[in-house]
Amino acid sequence: MKPLEIAKDIYWVGAVDWNIRDMHGYLTPHGTTYNAFLIVDEKIALIDTTKKGFVDELLHSISQIVEPRKIDCVISNHTEMDHSGGLPRVMHRIGEDKPLYCSKMGLKNLPRHFRQRWNYQPVDDGGELSLGKKTLSFMETRMLHWPASMFTYVKEDRLLFSSDAFGQHYASLERFDDQVGDAIMPHAAKYFANILLLYAPLVLKLVEKVQKLGLVFDMICPDHGIMWRQDPAKIINAYVEWSTQKPKRKAVVAYDTMWHSTEKMAEAIVAGLGEEGVDTRPMHLRACHRSDVMTEVLDAGAVVVGSPTLNNGLFPTVSDFLSYMKGLKPKNKIGAAFGSYGWSGEAVKMINKELEAMKFELVDPGLKIQYVPDDKGIEASYELGKKIAKALPS
Repeated sequence: MKPLEIAKDIYWVGAVDWNIRDMHGYLTPHGTTYNAFLIVDEKIALIDTTKKGFVDELLHSISQIVEPRKIDCVISNHTEMDHSGGLPRVMHRIGEDKPLYCSKMGLKNLPRHFRQRWNYQPVDDGGELSLGKKTLSFMETRMLHWPASMFTYVKEDRLLFSSDAFGQHYASLERFDDQVGDAIMPHAAKYFANILLLYAPLVLKLVEKVQKLGLVFDMICPDHGIMWRQDPAKIINAYVEWSTQKPKRKAVVAYDTMWHSTEKMAEAIVAGLGEEGVDTRPMHLRACHRSDVMTEVLDAGAVVVGSPTLNNGLFPTVSDFLSYMKGLKPKNKIGAAFGSYGWSGEAVKMINKELEAMKFELVDPGLKIQYVPDDKGIEASYELGKKIAKALPS
């Protein structure tokens, strides 16, 4: 990709990964980008790098603006390898002795990643670096979503390099929100639900901190996806809404099945929920990826989980999903369990245990049916759906 001037003397020099389909367990059917930025001033600064395999593109883009050896310093906002993987080659190209600015946690993490004795320069929260006409201000954002994460703010341009916050896994020729429109928001929601939901309380604290500092953003530039220039407040407001986790009158019914018995129960539960006017998402866990299910869970008020009993335990895909969801710590949910069984029937009890560990409010002890549900079993499943619906806020 060609470099792009996004503000005066500030360039996007990143790379587009059209083909990646999985990012640590997160389905990325639309690929992603690794956004890096070059600021050309009295001193020239590179903000972040790319994943290791895309360094040639990064260096080629930089070379179209300046000779890479003219870069005076590198800012590492985030030490995860999709943004720091290019550091060894970049530092070798520009000069190993050039300052590498990072957070104090970055100072601990980067040497453990690369075993290199670079010229690390840890910065303070609120610290500043003058490049000449432009001033960089650093804001520690620990655990959004890594311990070493920080933001870099260009005061004169009111431009925020936001590391992994406000991003999306989305590959395109477009670079800005106004070029894509509202179609970008589902990608931003999926990104939040699967990467940042766990840190929702920290997001709210960060927004409060930014408001107290009186910072204004004319542009927000995340490390993945498009940049927000038309309406940066839109994504900030969305993050606040998602972080509060106010449940909607919506249910996710996530399940798997061996011989369609649990599936028949799921269909009846969905019908009962629908009868009560609940927006319901039935999601078969071999047809729907865990990251897509979590995206629907983000604003759902109810999560209903179904599994047949297999070898005295949960069906593997159900166990996988529960483990994945538990790690993201969704809040303000009600829940229920269901499933068919042959001769032991432990799955419902196991689901309940996991939902209770996530602090879900169980609205029913759970419904289990031996072998194939008959008419009474289907009716019981339908009534469970209605019961869950009545427990949701109107």
